Amino acid sequence: MTFSPTDQFFEELDSSVLSVQKAQALPPVCYTDRNFYEFEKEAVFNHEWLCVGRESWVTKPGDYFTTKIIGEPLVIARNRAGEIKAMSSVCQHRAMLVAEGHGNTNAFLCPYHHWAYSLDGDLIGAPAMEQTLGFDKKAFCLPTLKVEVWQGFVFVNFDPMAEPLAPRLAEVTQALANFDLAHLDGPRPDKPAHFAWNWKVMFENNNDGYHANRLHHGPLHDFVPSAMASFPDLPETTAGYYRFNGTLHQDASFNATQKAILPVFPKLNTEERNRMMFANIPPTLSLVMMSDMVIYMILRADGPETHEMDTGLLFAPGAMKDPLFQQRMAMNMHAANEIIAQDLHVDELVQVGLRSRFATRGRYSWQEQAQREFNNWLVPRYQAAWKASGKKATRIPIHQAEAQADAVTHDC
Repeated sequence: MTFSPTDQFFEELDSSVLSVQKAQALPPVCYTDRNFYEFEKEAVFNHEWLCVGRESWVTKPGDYFTTKIIGEPLVIARNRAGEIKAMSSVCQHRAMLVAEGHGNTNAFLCPYHHWAYSLDGDLIGAPAMEQTLGFDKKAFCLPTLKVEVWQGFVFVNFDPMAEPLAPRLAEVTQALANFDLAHLDGPRPDKPAHFAWNWKVMFENNNDGYHANRLHHGPLHDFVPSAMASFPDLPETTAGYYRFNGTLHQDASFNATQKAILPVFPKLNTEERNRMMFANIPPTLSLVMMSDMVIYMILRADGPETHEMDTGLLFAPGAMKDPLFQQRMAMNMHAANEIIAQDLHVDELVQVGLRSRFATRGRYSWQEQAQREFNNWLVPRYQAAWKASGKKATRIPIHQAEAQADAVTHDC
């Protein structure tokens, strides 16, 4: 099946946001089709807050890191005033990238022709341009994006008119407040992994309690029973969602002892120490929260059936200074990697199944309420984008794209 953008297609998505007892999964074409992915870039990624990393990655003026999402290469930097700036890393001369990797710099120098940009994105040097008629450096700054920091995570938005993120995460913020995410320690993630399946397949799996005691059945996971999942009510306007999952004992953790072997987060109460929390801030951030460790996953779509993902870890302040920290982490990661391998194998085969002529819009168990919450976030954005397109095209009109580009550039 290929994507056919019609009123009927988008009206039928209403069945994905019914109660979990009645809802259907999204159509398989939403996970496989190139045209739908192009539509989705406008419906979701061009206007939503996208997590790109941790504030701790840019602590000093001149610190920067680079990333890429939906084909857009970006550089995130701390400027001289101490502000975090998010910019396109595309040189406004001949499209060479002005930054790679991460580090500390006084300015971004394009290696191709040595155009130089400040930490705010202003063009401050352009050799041998004095004979170019009407050339004005002020007109060639790096396009900038809106930036917001939530719980120590840096988010950017391509839409200069986007509403703030934090007010729409009030319920999620309150639920995870005692983890104190903004002040946790953690190393910079290793090189991102690239996966051959749609970003939504990964996003759904990250908060799917239904499979936990089935796919992961065994001593490394049975102490977090699927039957002990709960799904708090959230407002329709929420920018994120979460579930709690009770555990059979306090301070449960994924290792051979089944218990936390790193320092427990000091602000957690007894109730929080007897459950795990799984939260998603679509379309890019997933959190797995235990008593002694937080796993975060930053998903970055780059095609209809592919995405990259940064995987990071956060610990209580001072935990990494323990002389036995590496040995304790090895115990945790040995178990976690076994569980992750099972998930990745399933995700890969789900993508194969979604391409089949026999793939259908499945029904949900009550333990899959998180999938319905994800649909509740996605479907209105799909339907609004279809309505805004004039029901004539799946891509944003060129004149509108140019106007948006002008608006983004104007603020740099």
